[in-house]
Amino acid sequence: MIFHSFCAGTPTGRRRQLLVALARKNTQPESRDSVRINNNIRITPIRVVSEEGEQLGIISTDDALQRARDAGLDLVEVAPGERPPVCRIMDYGKYKYDKNKKKNTGQSHTKTKEIRLRPKTGGEDIRTKIRQAEKFLEHKDKVQVSVLFRGREMAHIEEGRKVMEMVIETLSAIGKVETSPQQHGRRMICMIAPK
Repeated sequence: MIFHSFCAGTPTGRRRQLLVALARKNTQPESRDSVRINNNIRITPIRVVSEEGEQLGIISTDDALQRARDAGLDLVEVAPGERPPVCRIMDYGKYKYDKNKKKNTGQSHTKTKEIRLRPKTGGEDIRTKIRQAEKFLEHKDKVQVSVLFRGREMAHIEEGRKVMEMVIETLSAIGKVETSPQQHGRRMICMIAPK
C-alpha cells in the first residue's frame, strides 16, 4: 500500500523499474562466507555458547544479545544449519582476523625460477648457472633446469643428459630432484626443490 502511494505519480515504465529493483534487493543471495552477527540473527530461540566455551543452553535471541553486550562482545552464528542454530559469544573482529590468518598461512610463497642450458654450454658458463640456481634454492624457490636442443643437437641427446646430470649432482647438497629429467620436444626439463 505504501509502495503504491509512493509510485502513484510515476509513469508506468518507472514504476515497473522500481518494482524490479525492489524484487532484486529482496532476493539477493547471501554469500557463503557471510556470518550473521548480533541483530542479523533473526531466528529465536538459539543455542548459545559462552566466550569460555561453556554451554548456556537454548535461550531467546534477545537474552543472548543482552549477555553479549554485557560482556562487551558480539553474538556470532557459528552453526546456522543446526536447529536451533548455534551462536557463540565472542569478539568478531578477532575471529575474522584469525580466520584470515589461517587461510593465508596455508598458501605457499615459492616461486619457480628457470636456468637454461645447451648441450654445448662451456664449463664456466655451467658453473655460473649453477651458482644462480644455488641462490634461488637458498631463497626457497624451485628451480627448473632446461637443456635446449637446436638442429643437429637432437641427434646427441646424451650430451644434454650429461649436462643435466652434472647440474643435478652439483645441486644435490641444497636441493632435491622433484621431477626427474624428461624430454619434451626440443627441451629436457628437470625440477629441483629446496631441501
